[in-house]
Amino acid sequence: MRFASLGSGSAGNALVVEVEQTRVMLDCGFSLKETQNRLARLQLRPSDIHGIVITHEHDDHASGAFKFAAKFNIPLWLTYGTLKMAERYLPGQYQLQLNIIDSHTAFSIQALEVQPFPVPHDAREPIQCVFSDGRRSLGVLTDVGRITPHIEHKLNGCQALMLECNHDANMLKNGPYAWSLKKRVGGELGHLDNLDTAQLLSKLDHAPLQHVVAAHLSAKNNTPELARRALAEVLGCEDDWVGVADQVGGFDWRKIR
Repeated sequence: MRFASLGSGSAGNALVVEVEQTRVMLDCGFSLKETQNRLARLQLRPSDIHGIVITHEHDDHASGAFKFAAKFNIPLWLTYGTLKMAERYLPGQYQLQLNIIDSHTAFSIQALEVQPFPVPHDAREPIQCVFSDGRRSLGVLTDVGRITPHIEHKLNGCQALMLECNHDANMLKNGPYAWSLKKRVGGELGHLDNLDTAQLLSKLDHAPLQHVVAAHLSAKNNTPELARRALAEVLGCEDDWVGVADQVGGFDWRKIR
């Protein structure tokens, strides 16, 4: 089992998870051409993708998913709420393979099991996911305003975690955003800061962890160094053991043994 990011941040997000010959994309917030170019960096073609799971309707996660899926005949999985709020993206001239999911019910895409779970975020019916091959698991958590016991339960025991470190609280407070945007980002339906995520990580079992990656970093309100330091302190490891998913390059394949 392995995973790689096409890019992570407010300008676009996409993650690829691979088990055997099955490859699933989580979100697609890039243009058609940009998605193809970023897949090529991972030695992948659009025909290598067997499904796309959309976490919520915001542009940086969903804007490219429907056109990409329609062009290359790739099935989509999403909640009903996300579908209703993303109707503006639906390409009228194509048939889409839409699979409506329940946010508490696991489903399979070929060899990959996907366990969605609901999260507090300012979207209609947002989810995040744990991906598994039955023996190993990857937990993904971005675009969430606060941690719930259910989130902790779902992420505990994973061998790999990709966790939102959107902002440093002090940088957000003193940064260039308008006050209304600061309130949204830092609110209970916004995004996690470094210390929020470190606190979550402190409550999880570290023993199985092979990878921890900080994701969805703000370009104006955080730095990779601050995010790494916050998570490494909890893990008791060197800062550079913690990975960072950046906006331009994402990150290359990481294998879960």
